[in-house]
Amino acid sequence: MEIKIETGGLRLDKALSDLTELSRSLANEQIKSGQVLVNGQVKKAKYTVQEGDVVTYQVPEPEVLEYVAEDIPLEIIYQDEDVAVVNKPQGMVVHPSAGHTSGTLVNALMYHIKDLSGINGVLRPGIVHRIDKDTSGLLMIAKNDNAHMALAQELKDKKSLRKYWAIVHGNLPNDRGVIEAPIGRSEKDRKKQAVTAKGKPAVTRFQVLERFGDYTVLELQLETGRTHQIRVHMAYIGHPVAGDEVYGPRKTLKGHGQFLHAKTLGFTHPKTGETMEFTADIPDIFKQTLEKLRKEQ
Repeated sequence: MEIKIETGGLRLDKALSDLTELSRSLANEQIKSGQVLVNGQVKKAKYTVQEGDVVTYQVPEPEVLEYVAEDIPLEIIYQDEDVAVVNKPQGMVVHPSAGHTSGTLVNALMYHIKDLSGINGVLRPGIVHRIDKDTSGLLMIAKNDNAHMALAQELKDKKSLRKYWAIVHGNLPNDRGVIEAPIGRSEKDRKKQAVTAKGKPAVTRFQVLERFGDYTVLELQLETGRTHQIRVHMAYIGHPVAGDEVYGPRKTLKGHGQFLHAKTLGFTHPKTGETMEFTADIPDIFKQTLEKLRKEQ
């Protein structure tokens, strides 16, 4: 593959990682083995790329992924013959991918729930929507294809209810508000999302639940479901989610990742038409942090 550098100044390994699908470590491996050429010449990782440089690199062979059922503890909030609702713990990846071939929610689902929809293929059985690895909370699971199509359509039509709790940096000036800003892949770092004119419409509603001076507890409701939406929107308005290593500051609350929890989930049952609504309490680390903030008031 070949890319042309439009803006110089970065190290070769950083530029290659930012502008391609390669990770920083894989970029370094290719550079060291001479698989990366700059204007037809081998360069070191510390080489500073210049505007107009033509960089060629190797596209890695896709990793063949398989999944197996694993006896991983899983909190199933609700289950019938069509749908299930699970409370995903913080730190668990939703489905297998390169670097995460076991220990995922899908591995656990395969053990605990035998019937799962196949619309999303063998690596994402039953998965209608996702939340980030370090976000905890509720997910709807489809147990057959008809249920999957109905739930996915309701999400697309913005009729599902998805409310989150988050601890964010700073003290918001308003008790409630709406963030309406398009989100797409960052032009500066392709591994991140950003508010960008080229992005897709994204709407997040928020309401202040508690204030602690340097931190605020919010309830947030998604109207759309863009990748990293809450994290990107909160960073965009200057109040990033505490503990977010990607979009937030380094000096933050100690935890196991961002303090973001999918607390409430509502949808129409695909077979009965009944309105279903579920709530999952915030995890212990979230509770302990809130208690600590209250004591410091």
